[in-house]
Amino acid sequence: MTPEIYLDANATTSVLPAAAASALRVMNQQFGNPSSTHYTGLRAKDLMASVRSRASRLLGASGGQLLFVSGATEAIQTAALSALCAIRERRARGEFAGHLLVVGATEHKAVPESLAHWNRLLGLDLELRVLPVDAAGQHDLDVLRCMAPHAAIVCTMAANNETGCRSNLAAIGEILQQAPNKALWLVDCVQALGKLPLNLAATGVDYAAFSGHKLYAPKGIGLLYVRGGAPFTPLMVGGGQEDGQRSGTENMAGIAALGAVLEALEDGHTFRSQRDLVRLRDLLVASLQEALPGLVFNAPLDKTLPTTLNFSVPGFASKELLDLFDAAGVRVSAGSACSAAKAAPSFVLEAMGLPAWQAAAAVRMSFGPAVSDELIDQACERIRACGSALRASGLCGASHHNTPDDGLLQWSADGASTWLILDAASRSCIVLDALPALEQRLLAYVRNHRLRVLAVLVTHTNPVHNATRLALAKNLGEHLDSAALTCDNTGWPASCPVVTLGNNEVADALALGSLTLARLASTGGQACLLGEVHEKSLHPGQVRFAFIGTGALVASATPLHADPAAEAAMRHLMDAIHPGTLLCAADDMPGLLASTPRADAQPALEGAHREIDLCARTLAQFLDQHANALLVDVREPFERLAGPFAGTAGHPTLHLPLSRLVNQLHTWLGQRELQRPLVFVCRSGNRSAKAAACMRRLGYSTAWHLAGGLALATQVDG
Repeated sequence: MTPEIYLDANATTSVLPAAAASALRVMNQQFGNPSSTHYTGLRAKDLMASVRSRASRLLGASGGQLLFVSGATEAIQTAALSALCAIRERRARGEFAGHLLVVGATEHKAVPESLAHWNRLLGLDLELRVLPVDAAGQHDLDVLRCMAPHAAIVCTMAANNETGCRSNLAAIGEILQQAPNKALWLVDCVQALGKLPLNLAATGVDYAAFSGHKLYAPKGIGLLYVRGGAPFTPLMVGGGQEDGQRSGTENMAGIAALGAVLEALEDGHTFRSQRDLVRLRDLLVASLQEALPGLVFNAPLDKTLPTTLNFSVPGFASKELLDLFDAAGVRVSAGSACSAAKAAPSFVLEAMGLPAWQAAAAVRMSFGPAVSDELIDQACERIRACGSALRASGLCGASHHNTPDDGLLQWSADGASTWLILDAASRSCIVLDALPALEQRLLAYVRNHRLRVLAVLVTHTNPVHNATRLALAKNLGEHLDSAALTCDNTGWPASCPVVTLGNNEVADALALGSLTLARLASTGGQACLLGEVHEKSLHPGQVRFAFIGTGALVASATPLHADPAAEAAMRHLMDAIHPGTLLCAADDMPGLLASTPRADAQPALEGAHREIDLCARTLAQFLDQHANALLVDVREPFERLAGPFAGTAGHPTLHLPLSRLVNQLHTWLGQRELQRPLVFVCRSGNRSAKAAACMRRLGYSTAWHLAGGLALATQVDG
């Protein structure tokens, strides 16, 4: 198994050895309850006081109090409750308290959601107002000056968790101090600890939240700073711990571990200097720029923490890059929340005003201040290997040794699909329903494989897709066949040969190797039929694939058959194809991949998943019971090149990317009576589940997948 290079420190970190040792010592030897008055309890209380004192020195928290909490979320909740209760009391006394809850546009969701929660429960009806940021992630101080006189609470981050953008706390504090109404100020300092100098008492911050597991302490321990004189209301009461400010028996193991981390911070030897961190960051920057042509950083490096890089690559979704890095053993995070069907753009990058493609395709790479030179050197080597894998796949950078694929390629983004029909022998292709997010990838693939594009087609009249068709055709330059320069509004060349379809319709056609693509005019758009022509006729039995776009035909290929136009369109299509023709949609939000007229179109994937899951722990047993089983690796070629999967001893493995699965479906479906078990695998289990569910839905009953993917398959050889 490839050794792990962990570059997701903004999510969490490993525990510092000294911190783990301190926690273990407390659990085994100094396990007293600090509320006990005997010797063992007093020692525990002294340890707690020592850690608190060290934290106060490091954070410049003199004159305030530091509470041990479970983490930043609890700290933020407590601060929000305290501030809002104080505002309610001021109102009750007839004092002006402000009516705005001002929240930085790039704040962690824990902040606005905590404020909204307590604002609602306390019945205050305060207005939540967003403080905008610029393209560098810096708060708009002019807007803050206008808001400050009306603000009840102001919330800003010291450093952003996604981009690493540093806030100008000094300038924010000055504005708040000068305002006639002194708003209460909450600062999320989670990413700042150990990376930025902090002097909380000098800034005017009222509340500051910290989390231990972001800096080599265990999960479940954090700190809340409360400025001296700032209002405070306990979130938890009952036992009177923390001088009655936070009830519940203290997490002494976590406190001891946090103390060891703070001691390491104070000794000046364990953690790297800012100069060192910048140097190591620059090594990563150079390797990324070398490996990923076109890469853009989503925040200026001089405005960010040296431990955080946020970037996007044209033509690649964040999940694809995560798959690539993961295959190479480099752990990074997608810069947006993803689901199987649609990736949500990063709200942080959207707030910074970055282009939509950057916000939807962001990747975050982060390391901790205790990082070693060796780890960064290894990371750079792996990153360059990832670049080589992309070039070898023909998706990135120039390479004249790439052999084009043959058949169909299905590339997906945001629940939709772009289809490429390829003929390797003639190095020709046809593009169907090009997506904006895939334009750069399409251009790179065509150029790097030196392909001739016979046509760029759309199967519907979606303005976005048509605009992408026009842009792609323009940017293809010499790669676009001259006959395609004059075309109609769907991309079909003005002068085409014709074929007769099974419904006796005479249709425009484009020959591509041994296959022909013909267009079938239909209600709600047009379908394109791909098959073998005999004597200028494309008979239904020869139609292998039908590309049915996003309109009425797609609607009719789902369980909802209530739309008369959709039913009419499907009947028209059915006259020209046969029951085994594979239906390929441009709109694939259900994640069907492909269907057939005879298949049960009900996309009950959740039920199918329960039937097709194989656990990593039982895979070996399953394979022992099914000697003829075939393992099918559906990862993309660049993933396999970055991190091969050797399969298991004695069982053959077929490398079939999910993007090329449809090419194999006819073969497997024609052999379904053999009942050969197919076990699909991928990195996380999402794509393999789609493949297995597709096979089951098409009538192949012996298809399974490895639930949890290779990430959990620790018992799989290789």
